[in-house]
Amino acid sequence: MTPLTFRKTSLALSLLVVASASHAAATPTNDEIWALLQQVQQQLSEVKQQNQQLKVENETLKVKVDQTEQTANSAHEAVEAVAEATESAVKSVSASKTTIGGYGELHYNNLEDQNGSADKDEIDFHRFVLFFGHEFNDRLRLFSELELEHSIAGEGQKGEIELEQAYIQYDLNDQHRVSAGVFLTPVGIINETHEPNTFYGVERNNVEKNIIPTTWWEGGVMASGELPQGFSYDVAMTSGLETSSANQYAVRNGRQKVAQANAEDFAYTGRLKWTAIPGVELATSLNYQEDITQGIDPAAGSATMWETHAVINKGPFGLRALYATWDLDGTGPASLGADEQTGWYIEPSYQVNDKVGVFSRYSSWDNQAGSISDTEYTQWDIGMNWWLDPQVVVKVDYQDQSTPANEIELDGFNIGVGYQF
Repeated sequence: MTPLTFRKTSLALSLLVVASASHAAATPTNDEIWALLQQVQQQLSEVKQQNQQLKVENETLKVKVDQTEQTANSAHEAVEAVAEATESAVKSVSASKTTIGGYGELHYNNLEDQNGSADKDEIDFHRFVLFFGHEFNDRLRLFSELELEHSIAGEGQKGEIELEQAYIQYDLNDQHRVSAGVFLTPVGIINETHEPNTFYGVERNNVEKNIIPTTWWEGGVMASGELPQGFSYDVAMTSGLETSSANQYAVRNGRQKVAQANAEDFAYTGRLKWTAIPGVELATSLNYQEDITQGIDPAAGSATMWETHAVINKGPFGLRALYATWDLDGTGPASLGADEQTGWYIEPSYQVNDKVGVFSRYSSWDNQAGSISDTEYTQWDIGMNWWLDPQVVVKVDYQDQSTPANEIELDGFNIGVGYQF
């Protein structure tokens, strides 16, 4: 029996006693009636207190129930938050395996032809390039590079859309790997690394442009790796050049760019590089092709290119030097002097601070060096790079050319802005 029930029972009994007493005695005295009333009042007061206590207990119980519900809701929300965070982390890890980058450069050329009227006064967004890479797993990855030249491409337009790189690379182990697809030929200094913030001068140097010939990419397979004592190697079997008498056997004009490229004869390239001393790179490359005309010109035959270079950076001082030469067999190239195509340059530089650097370059190139006539081009360049950021650069330079008689000879200045990300 609860206290409240007991009190109610007691009150009822008291009333019964009063009723019984009224029958047992004719008339109760005032004192008896007062005593009974006092007893009833006391019991009513106790009942009231117990009711109040029950209300407090009910409110407390209600608060506990609410708190329990809130705790359950909070736990549910926490579980959902953890699930969302886990899903987001999984998506983030997946996204981090895909990388996007690129570079671009805008050029202004103000050049005057010293031997005629072929002046060059133009502004051109020379290149807009996007990189896409993806890591399939710890040993397998994709590299690609898509380029738009001269802002707009299409029929009758001056620009081109080119796929410069698209290859899969697989790690055989920690030191050696193999690549297959379209990739940059491992020769020269800027053929593989030619983002505008990585070299001096608005335009790429003429030796690597006309002799290497940068930018030069082919399709095939390549093995690369690191050797002891700071050496590394690259060996590639790829598609090759296709020159002929129609373009005077100039190697730059022979680039097929892996666009339904004639593959009668493959090319073979090997490079050995030494970087044991920080800030120093010494390298040599050899490229051989059994028939540089891909069988379309019986007056020509095999071609061999040898290149060697040095890149030295010590404190603020820098130096780049490169020599490259082609030897083409056959009476066709010999008749034009194109059996030998040679070039070299030397480029000292000084970085004033982490923002500004100055340079000077002397270069010489000749795509008909086997001729008895004077066919050599030379050029002096002097200029400055201003890095607004390590990946954003403004360039200014002045060039002074000397060319064979009656050839275009451009002197003047160039301004450029470039970026990489």
